[in-house]
Parts: sequence; structure tokens; C-alpha cells
Amino acid sequence: MFLDALTITSLFLIFAVSHSILASHKFKLEVAKFLGDKIAFYRLFYNLSSILIFFLIYIISPKPDNIIYDLQYPFDIIIVFSQIFAGIALLWTTKFLNMKEFLGISQIFRYKQKDYHIDDLDEIMELRIEGTFKYSRHPIYLFSSLFLILRPTMDFFYLVFLINMLLYFYIGSYYEEKKLLTIFGSDYLDYQNSVPKIFPKIKLWSK
Repeated sequence: MFLDALTITSLFLIFAVSHSILASHKFKLEVAKFLGDKIAFYRLFYNLSSILIFFLIYIISPKPDNIIYDLQYPFDIIIVFSQIFAGIALLWTTKFLNMKEFLGISQIFRYKQKDYHIDDLDEIMELRIEGTFKYSRHPIYLFSSLFLILRPTMDFFYLVFLINMLLYFYIGSYYEEKKLLTIFGSDYLDYQNSVPKIFPKIKLWSK
């Protein structure tokens, strides 16, 4: 089991490192010098390559099926409904993102219009502090983590994969915020100082 865990983690690191490098602001600036106006296709390439690498690593990874726990009724039902709620919250959070920009579709549309400015062909990021983003700077990571954690049955493969995912979310958020500070400057710094990183603050009522 130790070797299986080590193999799963090593393979996951391939995804994590490649995903982080491709997402870095400095790397994209260097790629833009080489690609020119074709940088419009970078975000779509980034998304598709990330999905492909993730899928291949999942296929290659050993999958020991040792059961860690298997919740019985009614706890399994409670967990499933909690997972569904986390999934709905995750989908609702995407409402406050420009999904066409996030997926890389808007960039290609701007490229095809032919009257574009070269600086508009990369992803145009907005600092939108709306909805769930008013309570957590990374609600996508928050609800994704909850969705992954809340399982009525847990096997060894999934547990190791889950731990890797949670660590990646937390470490990735650090580098993501460095990029956002570079882009938005003091506006993002103010946001950092006023909104928790992942877990919202819980205010207890007092007399």
C-alpha cells in the first residue's frame, strides 16, 4: 500500500507541476512572445491539456480498493445530500465567473474579429467580489474540497488522491494569489485583508 500511495502521489505531482507552470503569469508572458496573436488559443489549450493529463494520470495510477470506511444508513444518506449541496454551491459559484473567458472561448472570438488589440487576446481577468466571493477568496476550492470529501464510502486510492487534491488546492491558492496581486495590485491586497482565504468567518451571535 505504501508503494501504491507513493506512485499515486508521484503521478499526481506530474499533473500539479505541469498545471502550475502552464498557469503561471511569467510563463504565459514568455509564451506570448513566441506565439504572438495565437496566444488567444492558450487558455483553451491549457484547459484541454490539463484535463488530458489528469485523465491519463488517473488511468495509469494503481487503484488499491481497500475500504477505509463504508457509512451505513442514515449517515450515508446525510453525506450524499451534503455532497449534492456542495455540488450545487460549486455550480452557483461559477455564476460569478466569466465562464467564456475562463474556458478560453472569448479569446478565440476576439481573435476572429480581426480588429483586436494584441493585449486583449489573452485571458481578461476581472476582480469581481460578488456572491460567494464576498465570503471566501477561493470558493471554488472550498466547495470542490467539500464535494470531494463528502463520500459515503472511502477506499484507499480515493483517500490518497483526495489528500493530494486538497494539498494542491491549498498550495495552488498561494501561487494564484501571487499572480492576482501582480495583476490587481492594491485592490487585491485590500480584498485579501477583508475576506478569508478559503473558509468563511463564522460570526457568533452575542447579546
